Amino acid sequence: QVQLVESGGGLVQPGGSLRLSCAASRFALEHFAIGWFRQAPGKEREGVSCISPSGAVTRYGDSVKGRFTISRDDAKNMVYLHMNGLKPEDTAVYLCAVGTSPSHSTTDYFRWGQGTQVTVSP
Repeated sequence: QVQLVESGGGLVQPGGSLRLSCAASRFALEHFAIGWFRQAPGKEREGVSCISPSGAVTRYGDSVKGRFTISRDDAKNMVYLHMNGLKPEDTAVYLCAVGTSPSHSTTDYFRWGQGTQVTVSP
């Protein structure tokens, strides 16, 4: 069965860094756009960053620009989200998704992981 698995979340102090990973099994990520989304309790799912199949196009939400970087390693079938300068408002479950185009619209994605919790707190 096709699966996406996120990892790398955890508890970090404000100003700290984390690297999230998204791994796929039973299909190759290289042909697809990948998006990172996050969802905090009581809030809608928010697009954080996305990357095109070639890696030539990347997009970031306004709240993370300059702090987060998305990258992909197709040889390892992995996508990463490097998060620096973390703030308490970044606390959420972070999910990766496979889609047809690099966007922050959830409807453009057809396969989702279960998510990894990121908590930013002193």
